[in-house]
Amino acid sequence: MARSMSDMKPHLLPEWAPHAALWVGWPRLVEEWGGSLDGPRQDIARFIRAASEFVPIRVAVGSDEAEATARAAVGECAEICRIPTGDIWMRDTGPIITGTGDARRAQAFRFNGWGGKYLMPGDTETAAAIADHEGIELSQHEMVLEGGGIDADGTGRLLTTGQCLLNPNRNPDMDQAAIEAEIAGALGVTEFIWLGDGLLNDHTDGHVDNIARFIAPGHAICQHPSGADDPNADTLQEIETALRRAGLEVTTIPSPGLVKDEDGNPIPASHMNFTITNGVVLVPVYEDRYSLVALAELSALFEGRKVIGLPARHILNGGGSFHCMTREIPA
Repeated sequence: MARSMSDMKPHLLPEWAPHAALWVGWPRLVEEWGGSLDGPRQDIARFIRAASEFVPIRVAVGSDEAEATARAAVGECAEICRIPTGDIWMRDTGPIITGTGDARRAQAFRFNGWGGKYLMPGDTETAAAIADHEGIELSQHEMVLEGGGIDADGTGRLLTTGQCLLNPNRNPDMDQAAIEAEIAGALGVTEFIWLGDGLLNDHTDGHVDNIARFIAPGHAICQHPSGADDPNADTLQEIETALRRAGLEVTTIPSPGLVKDEDGNPIPASHMNFTITNGVVLVPVYEDRYSLVALAELSALFEGRKVIGLPARHILNGGGSFHCMTREIPA
């Protein structure tokens, strides 16, 4: 006998499963981008044009000006969608889709601006708006959770970090056991792999998608330090050790090394913040030395997918990169 939809348990797919569409954010709040939107829009338009050859792109725009500029830049290769959105960070403000086909559900967790640090009008409405546009039933959850704070391998395993998920600025009344129980029920997770801290100066409080990702069931990828001045050397080594201790197959690629902002401060540049979609992996690059090695090694790992490196420095100035600004819709 076929089960009713209410009887079907949620199942969090891996990002390499087939996608019906990929949502991408479009910058609109100039104050979040150092006074100019030109640089990030150029980087994101380049990303959209590359990705559109592999998957239907929906660009989320939250204002008249954003809609007009997005149409002018990428309207020929993407669907421009007017929905409430603070800025580009679809990974954290959009819904987490479980299941495939008719069993798809949009899981919407509470969003509090990365622990109250960056509150932007529209961000708390984005998940429901995307679910409505896609015609996917929405389930609301009271727990605070950002999509960039978790990564799944499709078999019930989940990667996350204590720095983010156990941070009192997210769910101060929930301990680790309560958080695990909530996520297990909402996303069908059966095994949690906890890492410690994320990258230096990461204002997301250590999102896992900047430090470690699954690339196959039970197979995680992370970074090894690049250069004697890599500001995350100790952290990267601790991440690799924790992944191996969890019994995973682990592959490492070079980090981008030391990347500084205009004031000379290290910024959380990472080759881990790639977006996987149909037939392609889009990788953020910040320099010309270590990125070439990283791209070559990723090409060998993602057999059957094209690996494309694209500049992402302007996007990082706003606080994230390709994975942070995208949200896939499973087929």
